[in-house]
Amino acid sequence: MFLDKLKEQLNQNNSLFIGEETAFRSAVLIPLVQVDKEWHVLFEVRSATMRKQPGDICFPGGRIDSTDPSPLAAALRETYEELGVDSKTVTVLGQLSPYIASPSFVIYPFIGIVDYDQIIHSYNKEEVEEVFTVPVKWLLDYEPYMHLVSFQPTPSADFPFEKIMNGTQYQWRARSLEEWFFEYEKYTIWGITARILRHFIEMIK
Repeated sequence: MFLDKLKEQLNQNNSLFIGEETAFRSAVLIPLVQVDKEWHVLFEVRSATMRKQPGDICFPGGRIDSTDPSPLAAALRETYEELGVDSKTVTVLGQLSPYIASPSFVIYPFIGIVDYDQIIHSYNKEEVEEVFTVPVKWLLDYEPYMHLVSFQPTPSADFPFEKIMNGTQYQWRARSLEEWFFEYEKYTIWGITARILRHFIEMIK
């Protein structure tokens, strides 16, 4: 009885990782557009008045709300709110592997074709400073560069060192984060956007 119930629960488990249900979940759309009959990837420059990450380059997207039926629905909703693109006009091509920044933060990236002419006349200027595109061909030929950012764990003041082997002398493992950079004309694409972009480009190569 116990094993049968366990098997049923395991078969119904759709979580990507332990903690996904309580993580901060976001979804983004990688917009493919045609410019002069050539495929480009479109990016946003966040408005300088935004409270979080002003001036950063990103894909349209944001937090998955409780009212969103799926991560894709969230990505399309955010694309409409930021770029004014009706979700019915987006041709969704597929989904990339989720980017798990940490056990408390995950991003679900999708790829879709959007109408560039629609975007340049309708994007939300309160959230988006400007939009620009990068040719896919250029991205396929370009070699991004990488720098490491190191993190050292710092236990809280009330951490129960007496419960663990070696106590206060426990050797916490530092970790390094790869930060990738793409330089295109006057724009520097880095951070999570660059990591998702690099994964996308490596996949189509």
